[in-house]
Amino acid sequence: MAAATAAGSGLAVIVTLTIVGWVAAPHAPFGEEIVELLQGAVLAWLVSHHVSFTIQDGQFGLLPIGLVLIPALLLYRSGRWLARSCEIGRLRHVHLAALAIAGPYAAIAGTLALLARTDTVEPSMPRALVMGFVIAFLSGGLGALRQMMRERGVAVRALLGLMPGRARSLLVGMGAATGSLLLGGLLLFLAALAANLPEAVEATRALAPGVVGGTLLLLVQFAYLPNAVVFAVCYALGPGFTVGAATVVAPTGVSVGALPMFPMLAAVPADGAAPVVSLAALGVPFAAGAVGGVLTQRSAPDVVSEAAPLWGFVCGVTTGMVCAALGELAGGSLGSERLTDIGPSSWQVGLIAALEVGVAAAIAAWIANWWYTRRMRLAVAAAAEAPEKARGHEAEPEPPEPVPVGEGLATVTPLHPPEDEEDEPAGREPSEAERFAERQRVRERARQARLAERAARREARAELRAQRAGERRARTAEKRRGRRRRRDEESEELFGISYEASPEEVDAP
Repeated sequence: MAAATAAGSGLAVIVTLTIVGWVAAPHAPFGEEIVELLQGAVLAWLVSHHVSFTIQDGQFGLLPIGLVLIPALLLYRSGRWLARSCEIGRLRHVHLAALAIAGPYAAIAGTLALLARTDTVEPSMPRALVMGFVIAFLSGGLGALRQMMRERGVAVRALLGLMPGRARSLLVGMGAATGSLLLGGLLLFLAALAANLPEAVEATRALAPGVVGGTLLLLVQFAYLPNAVVFAVCYALGPGFTVGAATVVAPTGVSVGALPMFPMLAAVPADGAAPVVSLAALGVPFAAGAVGGVLTQRSAPDVVSEAAPLWGFVCGVTTGMVCAALGELAGGSLGSERLTDIGPSSWQVGLIAALEVGVAAAIAAWIANWWYTRRMRLAVAAAAEAPEKARGHEAEPEPPEPVPVGEGLATVTPLHPPEDEEDEPAGREPSEAERFAERQRVRERARQARLAERAARREARAELRAQRAGERRARTAEKRRGRRRRRDEESEELFGISYEASPEEVDAP
């Protein structure tokens, strides 16, 4: 029901927009075009799921990423409804709810891909199945997870706290680096469009779409805005992108031919050298890497300073993988001939992003880890000297021990053993080092408790397995004894001698 509701709502929205565009355009009587109108609406619904289709002149694969927002929001609401209707017992069961939505939704998408086929247009059914399943699984699962967290009063920070420290820090760093890249790409695109705004206005006037058509044209451009942002990110990274065969838009130079009459394309620079102002965008990947590297080490600093640059570079590698995936989604083809190749090269974008962001993140992570470690060691040394000075005993300063200060590669140990603790003066605010030490002690006690619980569960499972093994052996022995008794009875019946005397023999003397 959740999958069918989401698919039906999405179709209703797309059909409404399609009818509005059909009414605003010159058309034949309604009865002659109703079938084509509905097929076009279904095709637009498939396009909103990023499903490419084949036409007579080639393949149409330059699909708007922003249009995916419509089915994603509807599936998110369906996932929340499913979580409210069917109680989800534990966090690890959320994927079952996501699968419950994704399976039927993928089947609906594949069926509609078959129904939308015509002599001139043929949607890709395998892509419809895959993209329908992926979008429904992610959006529906996120909705079910959000509803379960809301009902139980669980915050997002608490959910992130369930992840291992290093995995959480890498996720935060990758998200920050990717977000910084996208923000820089958005600013670059808006600046380029603002610089060429007269050309965009002239293209809109040349199209003369009217009021309704102009509104639909604006919606289409908003749907293609994420694609334009990804193109701008690829330009800032260096490889750039193409707008057809034998064209390139990159910081090294611009070479494009005649472009389609689309207002957003006014942001593409003219042929020749790249604008000098746009070269400032080349610093965006390094700034994004610095942000990602700092946040990677903020929540999980490393005791071994050599490990911090490694994790920063890993953050850059994961960011490069995300950029490669975005480049693959943003590009495509627009028919045949010179418009068959539009967009960036995904492997080049991923490789350059991994190197640029990774190097910047490694340096920033090393600096952030050094600064954090130095500050914490100074705080620990000051906290150790404060009680001695308060009692009037001038103890000789001891060199600070290289104790762990986070959840890095080394083993985490408490800063102060519990047996050496002394009563703190009443009313004194604990210092940062004392709070940090207390958190370490709490984590150590929780870890010991988890280890003890796991050991108890292992012993209980071992006892249960031994008990079941004994029961199985007893049942096996009992079956063997039963079979042995049956064989003995059969042998007695087979080889035993039974004799019954006749009446004459009984009466004889």
